[in-house]
Amino acid sequence: MNHELELFDVTIIGGGPAGLYTAFYSGMREMKTKLIEAREELGGRILIYPEKMIWDVGGLTPTLGADLIKQLVTQALTFDPTIVLGQHIVGLEHQADGTIVLTAASGEKHWTRSVVLAIGYGILELAKLDIEGADRFEVSNLHYTVQSLEEFRSKHVLISGGGDSAVDWANMIEPIAASLTVVHRRDQFGGHERNVTRMKESSADVRTPYAVQALHSSDGSMIDRVSISHMETGEVEQVMIDAVIVNHGLRYNFGPIRDWGLDMGDWHANVSGKMETNLPGVFAAGDFVTHVSKVHLIAGTFADAVNAANSAKVYTDPAADKTAYVSSHNSRFKEKNRQLGVAVDDGDEH
Repeated sequence: MNHELELFDVTIIGGGPAGLYTAFYSGMREMKTKLIEAREELGGRILIYPEKMIWDVGGLTPTLGADLIKQLVTQALTFDPTIVLGQHIVGLEHQADGTIVLTAASGEKHWTRSVVLAIGYGILELAKLDIEGADRFEVSNLHYTVQSLEEFRSKHVLISGGGDSAVDWANMIEPIAASLTVVHRRDQFGGHERNVTRMKESSADVRTPYAVQALHSSDGSMIDRVSISHMETGEVEQVMIDAVIVNHGLRYNFGPIRDWGLDMGDWHANVSGKMETNLPGVFAAGDFVTHVSKVHLIAGTFADAVNAANSAKVYTDPAADKTAYVSSHNSRFKEKNRQLGVAVDDGDEH
């Protein structure tokens, strides 16, 4: 073991909502914390949908994904964790003294007493349109994510897809577009029922079961027509468009993590109610995990993060309290409250 490495109490792998909230909460537990993210920016999967309106986070009115990321990052930095970007962790090795060494694909190593895996579904890749030559339009008007709604104002837009994001985008774009066509290869949409109903009751031309068959361009640089085909009859028709948005889901890849000996299925690691994996000192949170009470919402992710941080704290310091004081009683917030001009009770804490 190279003891020139700096030893951390907990190292969090993943910089999405689960990892960010774990970083905040481990700071509450006075743990020396490092967070490592494979991308060059924090935010996780929400980065793909910055203009998606998020409705289901407790205590927050509808919030844009980009704004939620900013708030999560600001909160995560409260106790000054060490943040490492652009490193994909591929190796985990337990040391004789019980500590853990993590190795990045670049060869960089990280030394830690415990680990929280907040990796979601691993390395994310957008599922591309399976049509030859489609990639040449990615620099013009073929989109796989919505970065700015204004880009579609007063345009004729076609959305291909039937999941939550496709439905959400349809509902956001329909009021500002000149026209909106939605094609989905199945009759049933995978989005939340209320949002699907809203889309169908709007002026959007919803076509099911249809699929994009071909992209056409008069000048070779911009799509101006899309051929769509009926999945049952094979009937083909063309739609005049200014922009195409494809949301066919994400492809997930856990890579070498599957070789670490974790108890996991196709998509999730099996954990206890305390977010313990089957590996000593290794905990997990967020979309990566499954357990008897798992809720696959951001709200559920926050609960996972709290339990993972508490378990890591007790693992590294068995004499520690099993949970942290709430923020109103936690001594780490007294000075921060003073800085905010909030009256502080300096009496005994209970």
